[in-house]
Amino acid sequence: MLDLEVVPGRSIGSEQWEFVLGMPFTQAVNILRRQCRVIKDIQVIYCESVPLAMDLVLNLTQDGIRLIFDSNVQRLKIIEIYNLSKVKLKYCGKHFNSPVVQPTIEQIDSSFGATKPAVYDAEKQLFTISFRGLSFLFPVVADAKFEPNVHGLGSIPLPSKTSVLVSRIYIYSGHSWSDTKAPSLPSGTLYGTVFCDSVQSITQDGLPVGLKFQLLTDNPGQSKSPEAKRKPISRTVQFGDTCQDITSALGCPNKVFYKSEDKMRIHSKTFHKDQPRTSDYFFNYFTLGLDILFDAVTHKAKKFILHTNYPGHYNFNIYYRCNFELHLPSLRTSRSSEEGQLVSITTFSKWDALNRLLVRPSQKPVVLNRASTMNTTNPFGSTFCYGVQNAIIEVMPNNHIASVTICEPLKPSTLSPS
Repeated sequence: MLDLEVVPGRSIGSEQWEFVLGMPFTQAVNILRRQCRVIKDIQVIYCESVPLAMDLVLNLTQDGIRLIFDSNVQRLKIIEIYNLSKVKLKYCGKHFNSPVVQPTIEQIDSSFGATKPAVYDAEKQLFTISFRGLSFLFPVVADAKFEPNVHGLGSIPLPSKTSVLVSRIYIYSGHSWSDTKAPSLPSGTLYGTVFCDSVQSITQDGLPVGLKFQLLTDNPGQSKSPEAKRKPISRTVQFGDTCQDITSALGCPNKVFYKSEDKMRIHSKTFHKDQPRTSDYFFNYFTLGLDILFDAVTHKAKKFILHTNYPGHYNFNIYYRCNFELHLPSLRTSRSSEEGQLVSITTFSKWDALNRLLVRPSQKPVVLNRASTMNTTNPFGSTFCYGVQNAIIEVMPNNHIASVTICEPLKPSTLSPS
């Protein structure tokens, strides 16, 4: 049985690990992986058809805890403890819930002190006792008489205040768990890591030729303010930048991957020409949701890949979500519209709203079925890749964009005359 410390409005955890409100989904999963011998039977709950319509949830079934993440920013929004019989809980080092300490109204009053009047939900027959960033839910028996002038825990009109136990606990940021939002990244998660706040495309002649990053990292100053510990920085990368330029701008990659084969090269016009036996390589920036491909000969950037990290995709949870906004020239769709007008593509765009602006009805996608050498099965199915100018847009079956690959535009001298 887990023995956890509750910090209202902030976290729940032990001496070895801690789930902190605002932490990214991937960091929470990494904690669970390291604690696999202690925390078992974890469910990932999401909506496959409409992934932004409901929260992303990690359900710790054996411990009665749910970690609820905002589906847009993929940061921890609410910590819910729904089965108090499976976990020990303490506040300021003293247990208020354990096999020998029952979480009664009197126990909560003793452990946490005075608070605002209780709120009664007649439909659900629940009393809610709230502190800042912390709420306790008590079930009420059907025959209990409710008096509107309840002023505190001790004044709740119940037959026996020692017989009614807490049924649920919510830890959140703000004043109410029902309308809370995921807080910003906590300073503790920034240590030694660079995160991406947003990405904008740099456009030249209507085509993206580079990316402008708004990054967030830790500030090495001595200030104790959480805002002061977060340092926003702006960086720009473009095609033709060397690997040294990229490292200077974004830092060292999390991983360097050398291509052993290129399965998409069969679609290239130069597929049958002799190719040098050299290997292009990727810089993988997992916390930025970014891959950068370098030419093996020139060691210059020639491709950027941005990942949206939607659940239900083969690469889910490998990358953090990249919050990007790109612009690509549109097709002429009517007499009143002009060909070449820029179309905005974001992390949350859906392909069924973009395809008529970017591709012709006769254009068919390339079907991509990912698999690894260790496991050739892909439970999530195929995705569909559409070529749009110098970009490749990978689309999931639910019409959400899985990734956008931006290739270096062809120079005028390499284009065939019309």
